[in-house]
Amino acid sequence: MSTPENGLSAQRAQPAAEDLEWRRVHPITPLVRGWAVVGAAVVILGQQSLDGGPRGGLITLVTSEYWWTLLAALAAVALVGWGYSVLAWRMTTFAIGEETVHLRRGILFRQQRHARLDRLQSVDIRQPLVARFFGLCELTLETAGGTDSGIAIGFLKGSDADELRAELLARAAGLKVARRSPAADARSHPAPGTVTAPAGPAPVGAPTGAVAPGAGIQDAVEQPEPGIQGAQEPTPATLEAPQVPVLTVPLGRLIASVFRSGAMITLVLWALGVLVVMIATGELAVISASLPAVLGAGGYLFGRLTGEFDFRVAISPDGVRLRHGMLETRSQTIPPGRVQAVRLVQSGLWRGRDWWRVQVNVAGYGGESEEKNSVLLPVGTRDEALTVLSLVLPDLGVDEPRRILDAGLDGSSRTESAYVTAPRRTRILDPVAWRRNGFTVTGRALLLRRGRMVKILDVVPHERTQSLGLVQGPWQRRLGVASFQVHSTQGPVHPEVPHLDADDAARLMADQAMRARTARAAAGPERWMERQDG
Repeated sequence: MSTPENGLSAQRAQPAAEDLEWRRVHPITPLVRGWAVVGAAVVILGQQSLDGGPRGGLITLVTSEYWWTLLAALAAVALVGWGYSVLAWRMTTFAIGEETVHLRRGILFRQQRHARLDRLQSVDIRQPLVARFFGLCELTLETAGGTDSGIAIGFLKGSDADELRAELLARAAGLKVARRSPAADARSHPAPGTVTAPAGPAPVGAPTGAVAPGAGIQDAVEQPEPGIQGAQEPTPATLEAPQVPVLTVPLGRLIASVFRSGAMITLVLWALGVLVVMIATGELAVISASLPAVLGAGGYLFGRLTGEFDFRVAISPDGVRLRHGMLETRSQTIPPGRVQAVRLVQSGLWRGRDWWRVQVNVAGYGGESEEKNSVLLPVGTRDEALTVLSLVLPDLGVDEPRRILDAGLDGSSRTESAYVTAPRRTRILDPVAWRRNGFTVTGRALLLRRGRMVKILDVVPHERTQSLGLVQGPWQRRLGVASFQVHSTQGPVHPEVPHLDADDAARLMADQAMRARTARAAAGPERWMERQDG
């Protein structure tokens, strides 16, 4: 990272460069990365040949006396692509310090990036289709430094990636990891898969039982034995933290949710419209003109299905663990307290099954990775959605959290008093959903609800409030109402509630700013397993 927070300060906290053990990624990495250049060359050459190749096309070119030119061009592109990948591999090294991850890369322009472990937001293991054939993975670290703040280390053997992820999460949690000594005998030194815990409270042990709704990380693991408490000598522990499976999304439900999505309905209506126009005009050119839109919608649905295939959620002392993907498998680990905001959303087509989708904002996620990385649950029942919510926000700070959450999801009249809603005069601005627009405050979070056709409930922990805002258009000023917004990190969740009474919105803004300051002052350390003295 080139920012002062993620770069200079982290560099000062590190030992000298010669004290770090610099490592290279797997030697097969150039082969895994180089195929993309060859694939792009095949597409470009094919398109050019079809448009203006000799004797009218690619098939004629392949069967003519010029076939060797096509092979020579592909071979030249492959040689250049793989040659560049080999040079890039030679110039790419990484090192793990006590508090920072270092990455060096670049051929013509050298880059050195640093990621502070106390700012670690998530650790992902990505395995593209080609890398899967070689058993390789890419490790991605996302930090609280913006969209381009991540560090990608790839490719590594699967076992090495798992070990490195566990080491990084252990260091980010505040545990002391025993360094390996290449010249020392393995029997007289800690194994690569061990950590050294600080004196005092021992690290958490193995998980027991299932994680119930509302249970947090501490409920998912056993407490350390009393005899270990207060130990004077460092206590070794297994590096890979145990995990407890929480739920798996059935394939049938995922397929049904995709077919019940708005994109699928739009695609079907578009196809029917094209068919009607083609029958009415008798022109087949309508199909070719509509092909880009059909391919775009179809690609989005296919991406949803393959990206959320075999979606699994688990809990561990490291945080929430997600695993999903068909063509490209992805394993995500979100450490405790890194979720900035949560959204529970339900479309009208899911209402009969009471299905909900859970999305989150995590600092560092965004851009192209926003959709695939920010899903905590692609589709699930209400109980499953609330269970997943409890993993990232175990305590709402109220006596009856289920009543508050049900009121936010349904907006039923029985629990209407739990939420401050928009005044009746706003029905001219939002005649369908004005009764649902509202908010409530608990001891730990701010809950904002809105929408009737598409129901949305946003949950923002007080300590994760970035900034606040009020928006008031001309009609809102005339009616004495305003829209309240919570500014979060980049992601799919944009917490807001429209058309509140202006006095209620102003009071909420002032009170929430005070609550955010108080919650941040009382928040735990960034290294969540460090002992707090005093």
